[in-house]
Amino acid sequence: MKWCHVLASAATAMALAVPAHAQHAQHAEPAAAVPEVRVEELPREAREAIVLIHKGGPYPYAKDGAVFGNREGSLPRAKRGYYREYTVKTPGVRSRGARRIIAGASGELYYSDDHYNHFRRVRE
Repeated sequence: MKWCHVLASAATAMALAVPAHAQHAQHAEPAAAVPEVRVEELPREAREAIVLIHKGGPYPYAKDGAVFGNREGSLPRAKRGYYREYTVKTPGVRSRGARRIIAGASGELYYSDDHYNHFRRVRE
């Protein structure tokens, strides 16, 4: 069997294992445990970004508020558009850097300091 057929078969099997109503859920579905971090343990810049998120802006970067696709599946599964990403300033870096806050539509927040490779759920 060709490699592409193996991948297609695996993807089909995974899709069939999820009930149809769960595939289009409005809320994030439970996933593997995401480690947690208390908001006071975050860098000052992350806490400042969270304040802006709660206020609804203004945001310092044009891409702040863009849809986060969760393509790697690191966060609980949810309908496209459920997650939004926000930049966390990195001292000494002129670009957006690697730090982000991801906000779920239900109010949950996740922090990544390595450009989405690892997440920690923020406990406020």
